[in-house]
Amino acid sequence: MEIAKTYNSAQAEAKWYPFWLEKQFFKSTPDTRKPYTIVIPPPNVTGVLHMGHMLNNTIQDVLIRRARMLGFNACWVPGTDHASIATEAKVVALLKEKGINKKDLSRDEFLKHAWDWKEKYGGIILEQLKKLGASCDWDRTKFTMDPAMSEAVIDTFIDLHNKGHIYRGVRMVNWDPQSLTAVSDEEVIHKEKDGQLVYINYKIENEEGFVTIATTRPETIMADTAVCVNPKDERYAHLKGKKVIIPLIDKAVPIIFDDYVDAAFGTGALKVTPAHDINDFNLGQKHKLPTIDGLTPDGKISEAAQIYVGMDRFACRKQIVKDLQEQGFVTKIETIKNKVGHSERTDAVIEPRLSMQWFLKMQDVSKPALDAVLNGEVKLIPEKFVNTYKHWMENVHDWCISRQLWWGQRIPAWYDGQGNTVIAKTFDEAVVLLKTKNSSLNTNEVKQDEDVLDTWFSSWLWPLTVFDANVIKNGFENANEDLKYYYPTNDLVTAPEILFFWVARMIIAGKEYTNVKPFTNVYLTGIVRDKLGRKMSKSLGNSPDPLDLIEKYGADGVRVGMLLCSPAGNDLMFDESYCEQGRNFANKVWNAFRLIKGFTVAEPVEAAAQPQSSKAAITWFENKLSEQLEIINDHYSKYRMSDALMATYKLVWDDFCAWYLEAIKPEFVDGKAQPIDKNTFDATINFLEQLLKIMHPWMPFITEEIWHLLKERKEKECIIVAQWPIKGTANSELLLEFEVVKELVTMVRNVRAQKQLSPKEQLEVIEKSNATKSYFDDLVVKLANLSAFNYTTNKVEGAISFQIKTTEFFIPLSTNINIEEEKERLTKELEYNKGFLQSVAKKLSNEKFVANAKPEVLAIERKKESDALSKIKSIEEQLASL
Repeated sequence: MEIAKTYNSAQAEAKWYPFWLEKQFFKSTPDTRKPYTIVIPPPNVTGVLHMGHMLNNTIQDVLIRRARMLGFNACWVPGTDHASIATEAKVVALLKEKGINKKDLSRDEFLKHAWDWKEKYGGIILEQLKKLGASCDWDRTKFTMDPAMSEAVIDTFIDLHNKGHIYRGVRMVNWDPQSLTAVSDEEVIHKEKDGQLVYINYKIENEEGFVTIATTRPETIMADTAVCVNPKDERYAHLKGKKVIIPLIDKAVPIIFDDYVDAAFGTGALKVTPAHDINDFNLGQKHKLPTIDGLTPDGKISEAAQIYVGMDRFACRKQIVKDLQEQGFVTKIETIKNKVGHSERTDAVIEPRLSMQWFLKMQDVSKPALDAVLNGEVKLIPEKFVNTYKHWMENVHDWCISRQLWWGQRIPAWYDGQGNTVIAKTFDEAVVLLKTKNSSLNTNEVKQDEDVLDTWFSSWLWPLTVFDANVIKNGFENANEDLKYYYPTNDLVTAPEILFFWVARMIIAGKEYTNVKPFTNVYLTGIVRDKLGRKMSKSLGNSPDPLDLIEKYGADGVRVGMLLCSPAGNDLMFDESYCEQGRNFANKVWNAFRLIKGFTVAEPVEAAAQPQSSKAAITWFENKLSEQLEIINDHYSKYRMSDALMATYKLVWDDFCAWYLEAIKPEFVDGKAQPIDKNTFDATINFLEQLLKIMHPWMPFITEEIWHLLKERKEKECIIVAQWPIKGTANSELLLEFEVVKELVTMVRNVRAQKQLSPKEQLEVIEKSNATKSYFDDLVVKLANLSAFNYTTNKVEGAISFQIKTTEFFIPLSTNINIEEEKERLTKELEYNKGFLQSVAKKLSNEKFVANAKPEVLAIERKKESDALSKIKSIEEQLASL
């Protein structure tokens, strides 16, 4: 079979992904093997593949593919999240383009449009993940609003309400004026913004004088219901029982006294607006102040404000400052920087708003989830996130779980119009319960709560309900076979931004309903940034389309490129050159394969004895492979994914391609490659197969392609299910000896370059030692193109010399040495080594360093000192001989 000169990534991807699907290599069902399970962080159904998805899902695929090769029953469950706010916004915008206003539709009509949109666009991101090579069990694909999944969410609400953990009440919530819904604390992103601190005089009622307050929100003064000062602040002691007049609306409000106010901050006087600030709300409750809502739900000035009615809040802010200045109420304006909350979904500025909402009490249910991380039952990788998690969980607030939307699981609360509320799954169940409270119940007046549950209230059940949607209803002890087999899952790969949104809540739900952790390890990726350090985003135009990258560099190239620079928990500074490096790596592997397949094996087999140089190369690489496989396995065990990839990369590119293949490559005679002996050829094919297995999790397509081109295989004898290589025992002394060989060959090549000698001109190398033969001598002769490698106990006069560690080597040259050039070279080398010796000696003369350093560190430094002394002596002798 003729092998293509260049690797065609598009052809390989189009060939092997459908093949893997057809042969059901991704499919998992419970059996006698040990399971290895990952549940995908379900991307929003509105989403398309971005660089964060690429990073996250490549890591998951690497883990799942390696587990499959290690013999686990690997199960990677895919799916999508219904994303209430984002999806509803998409559908509303789509309807608007068609001239349809959501307000003109019934709930059912709107939901029909939403489901139509979901069916048309909702699966795009999962199809895109297939382009990346994601080996998910697609038969298990779930959607958080699948009927059974939604029922589990409703069962959870009812159960937690029955346990007393869920309540309804008017509370100050984070209100998104754009999506017209409450959002949780965790869905508020605080951004530093330039703002104005406006100092405004409030006239004291019935007397001369003012109280000056400072505010960043002058548009809310119409909703003020008091001014508060500290009772110990003597400046205001005379104002007890007095009132001040709110400018522009001439409304009198009381001056109240409370320790909450810091007398040293600002003017020491605080405007109290209970409807628009949580701290003001608390003051209002304490002092029984009225509450005036000065804003409408969509962020406009309300009728209760009396003036500027209907004006946008930010337009009003500008106008009111202008009007206050014109009327002489403003004493000064300071430009400041302050943190302003924005909706994570819509980027709208959040308004604190009093609203009737449903809440989940978090204090009791969250404790087992905190303990699970602190005691190491669930491991966060990297560990630096444990303290962040601990701080959040110890200061957790009740979770506002209701959203003023239509897309999502509708809250199972029912009202009879007479002030009675019941929690029930169906209308009929609600009627039965309401009749126990209202004997004259009119069923026509029974209405279900209009709100839906927070999206996270469904996705916190994800590791449970993807396997058994009935577990909440039936109990963990009655779970189906899937849940008993696959749960708890092994690894979760996700972003630190949703450590609390999702990860903590999944642990809470897992502990609440199974008393078992939902996963063992949480690998937290970093944020993908551009090379300038900016977060990638559409608005900045700095985020490449992942599918374009795949088309340009191949899926394997992009996978390698993404993971070459992505340490756990640290941000990834992405540059497209990494993908180019990944593609170059794939090409390097392909060229190495073509080289090997191009060898002609000697016939008959006995016709070509195995050279000693090839035997030595094979022995070295066997040991190198064992050594590096142990290192790679260790990196995997510690979730050092980039390190595991880099070790794989160097093993293939440097050790196999640059050294091993050069060592065993047959000689050319008269422009024609000589045959290779069968023992060396078979060993080389075996090495390549082992390397392909190690590369497969990172580069699934090219490894499967080469795997099948290497030899005839059965239909299901694929690398995707091949056994992960088994580590042998590495001979560390032999490996150290070969490092000297590499340095020696490199030095000879450098001498050729310096002296402008042809690579074809054979040289002699003489080692000054008592030895007469070394295992690697023949290999050195081949790699350095030597006529001979000899030993002597004396110095070789008139030869170029160099030292490796404490051993001196000589290269006699047929041409005369330029004495002055050689002196200059040796003098520079001498100066360098003297400087190096001085730095080591300085360290060893430091009593503090010597007293505190570990013995092995001291031994290394003393070895450096003795090596440097030896080199200096050798160079001085060479200079003297010149």
